[in-house]
Amino acid sequence: MKARPTIADLASTAKVSISTVNRILNGSSSVKPRTIERVQKAAEEIGFYGRGVIEDRQRNARPSYCFGFLLQQSTRELYRLFGSSIVNACQRRSGEKVEALVEFVDVLSPENIANRLDALGEKCDAVSVIAGDHPLIGQTIHSLKLRGKPTVAYITDQSAPDRAGYVGTDNWKLGRTAAWFLAQTAQSPGRVAVFIGNHRYQCQDVSDASFRSYMREHAPHIQIDDSRPTHEEPEEAHRIVSQLLSELDDLRGIFIIGGGISGVLRALREAAPERRDKVKVVCRDLGPETRKGLTEGLITAALCHPMDRISDELVATMIASLTHRDSPAILQRIVPFETITPESV
Repeated sequence: MKARPTIADLASTAKVSISTVNRILNGSSSVKPRTIERVQKAAEEIGFYGRGVIEDRQRNARPSYCFGFLLQQSTRELYRLFGSSIVNACQRRSGEKVEALVEFVDVLSPENIANRLDALGEKCDAVSVIAGDHPLIGQTIHSLKLRGKPTVAYITDQSAPDRAGYVGTDNWKLGRTAAWFLAQTAQSPGRVAVFIGNHRYQCQDVSDASFRSYMREHAPHIQIDDSRPTHEEPEEAHRIVSQLLSELDDLRGIFIIGGGISGVLRALREAAPERRDKVKVVCRDLGPETRKGLTEGLITAALCHPMDRISDELVATMIASLTHRDSPAILQRIVPFETITPESV
C-alpha cells in the first residue's frame, strides 16, 4: 500500500522548507500568497491530505479590493450588460478578492458625474468611469489621486493628466472600419449622416474624425453631413432620422457612434421598404436592440466592445494602478473591437 504523502514530501515537491509548510497549515500570515499558491499546486500534485486547509489559507491570503464602477444610464440595456460583465470579471479573479460596486448615472451633467465619482471614491480603493471629457471631472480625478484613489477611464478616455489609465478600443481604427463598410455597401453616390452622443466623448470624437478621414481618401462620391448629437436619447435619434428620411432622397448611410440606436431603428421600420433599403447602418456595440436590428437586416455591421475581455482588462488595470501607485505612467489597455454582421449574429 502506498504511503500517504508527508509534510516533508510536500515541502520537497513545492521546493520550500518544512517550516514554511507548517506555517501555512497553522494559518500564519507571514507566508507570501505566491508561495501558498505554489504549495497548494504541489499538494494537488501529490495528493497531500491537507490540501483543503491549504486552499482555505490561499483564499484568505489573497489581496482584497473594493472597486467602484461609474457607468451611465441605468435605463439602457447595454450599460446594464457592461455592469454585469464587470461583476463577473471581478469574480473571475483568482489571485485577489475583488468586490465590485457598480453605479449608474442617469443625469449626465458634468457636475452630477463629478459629484457621483467623488462619492464613489470615498467608498472604494480605485474607481473607473465612463463620461464625457470635462474639466470638472478632471478636477475630481485629480482630487481622488491626492487621496490615493486612482481613476481609470473606461470606454472613452479623459484628458485629465492625473488619471491612472484608460481601457478601451482603438477608436481611430473603429471609425475607419465603419467608413469602409459604408463605402463598400452604398449603392450610389449620396449622403451619410453621423450621429454622436455628445462632442465631449473622446471615443466618439476620434471615431468621427477617422471616419471622415477614410471617406476623404477612398469615397469622394459620398458627402458626409455635420455630426448630429443625440445626447444619448433614442427619441432624439428617432426624430432626426425620420426627418432625414422624409427630406433627403440621397441618404445612403448612417454611422451612429453614440446612443440612440433604438430610435434610429424605429424610424427605419416606419419608413417604406424601398426607402429604408437604400440606407445602410453601422453602429456600436451589441445590445438587444442592435441584435434585433442585425437579424432584421436593418444594420450592416456593429463594431463592438468584447464584453468579457475588456472587463477583465479593466479590473486588471485597476489592480495594476494600485500596485504601481507611485508610477507617473498612465496605463493604456487597447482591446481589439469585434465586428458583428447579420450573418454572424
